Amino acid sequence: MNVLVINCGSSSLKFQLINSETEGVLAKGLCERIGIDGVLTYTPAGEEKEKSNLAMPTHTEAIQFVIDALTNEKTGVVKSLDEIGAVGHRVVHGGEAFTKSVVITEEVIKAIEDNNDLAPLHNPANIIGIRACETLMPKTPMVAVFDTAFHQTMPAKAYMYGLPYEYYEKYGVRRYGFHGTSHSFVSKRVAELVGKPVDQIKTIVCHLGNGASVSAVEYGKSVDTSMGLTPLEGLVMGTRSGDIDPAILEYIGRKEGLDLEGCISMLNKKSGVFGLSGNLSSDFRDLDDAAASGNDKAKTAVDVFCYRVAKYIGSYVAAMNGVDVIAFTAGIGENDAHVRKTVMGYLGYLGVNLDAVANDSHGEEVTISTPDSKVKVMVVPTNEELAICRDTVALIK
Repeated sequence: MNVLVINCGSSSLKFQLINSETEGVLAKGLCERIGIDGVLTYTPAGEEKEKSNLAMPTHTEAIQFVIDALTNEKTGVVKSLDEIGAVGHRVVHGGEAFTKSVVITEEVIKAIEDNNDLAPLHNPANIIGIRACETLMPKTPMVAVFDTAFHQTMPAKAYMYGLPYEYYEKYGVRRYGFHGTSHSFVSKRVAELVGKPVDQIKTIVCHLGNGASVSAVEYGKSVDTSMGLTPLEGLVMGTRSGDIDPAILEYIGRKEGLDLEGCISMLNKKSGVFGLSGNLSSDFRDLDDAAASGNDKAKTAVDVFCYRVAKYIGSYVAAMNGVDVIAFTAGIGENDAHVRKTVMGYLGYLGVNLDAVANDSHGEEVTISTPDSKVKVMVVPTNEELAICRDTVALIK
């Protein structure tokens, strides 16, 4: 079965067409600037990337162009829509309503809409993508795969905030966590690589990218994760502040004349390593190069990031009363040897020793701890699209 995986943003749409039997990617691409002018990037497997400027006033046109590209006589990878057996949609926030992926119905869409307040930039866009696919592919079954679902196994002691309980009861204010599809995929893959059932190992997954989070996966279930009600909590990230003293908002707002919306925008878009580096960059390749050239702000930004990751790892070792495997994944986790080395430098108390040669790797599965390390440390590339494909197939077969 061929599964079309859709990841809709407010003005973009990422897609992959995956053969579920071989788990090979037949084609992938990206629609950008939806609602502005429209750009389609399309790459069939083994072929050159194609880029086209196409008018995309809405997501419906964008998805139509995706279908046209996939079925194109010359560069398409399927002859017709009949060869696409299902569509898997990434949905950011499922709240407490969804603990796993589900087949999309009108009731499911209504429940997703009910969580729009928790993800105002993402959930409405996800629904637009679903509706567009329903219009163009009315007979094709569709599945919603939620970023938050994997973390719904967290106990109350991990997800509750120290706020009046009524805010949880009235508004659902609690920690939800994100990147769940990635944390789920990587923790399962770790179990395969070490040759143990997933329900017999304790894993800490470090999903380190422009958005970054750490999770504690105990015997296959997420018991804690660093992101909270929104993706702003937790690690210092590309442009997000991560954990801060809440009183900072009032203090800076008063000093800078910022209202609450302005303060939240600052925390989301102008902070993190970008802000710490003096607005140099949120890209760790730039920061590493600048730090190596003597830029103190860039060095501080990288150091702060690594220190926060190490602190979360330590807290999750305590939460699970031990750990078997620590896995690095996502753009920084898979490719930045310096970040991995720096984080591992804090883990000597766990009996972790770095294999410097193995750590000099980029985007491949590898164990970067030495054989005598008491805790195994690995790099495991994530594949959220494949995880969505697998969930989709499991539900509609």
